[in-house]
Amino acid sequence: MKARAEAKYLRIPSTKVKPVCDLIRGKNLDEAKAILQFTPTKSAQMLLQVLDSAVANAVNNHDMEEMNLFVSQVYANQGPHLKRWKAGSHGRAMPRLRRTSHIGIVVEERE
Repeated sequence: MKARAEAKYLRIPSTKVKPVCDLIRGKNLDEAKAILQFTPTKSAQMLLQVLDSAVANAVNNHDMEEMNLFVSQVYANQGPHLKRWKAGSHGRAMPRLRRTSHIGIVVEERE
């Protein structure tokens, strides 16, 4: 059985989240939490919140044992862009894209 959790429209580019996703994919729950707690990035804290939510979904909704869980899938997809403008030379305005991302985690029980 699988349990999942998603966080959408996070104000961080998916390119900054994907390297941290690769660190925890396939790991046991305790090991994944330890990696995320000691990774000093904003994306690691966001992933830790989503991981805690996925574990809570597994325990409360699907009656899984927390000790047997592992991270089977982790993904960070692009969300919509927020278009902002900054001042350019000669009185122009230059576009600036504030990128967002959607993060998802799927946990399963080891057999």
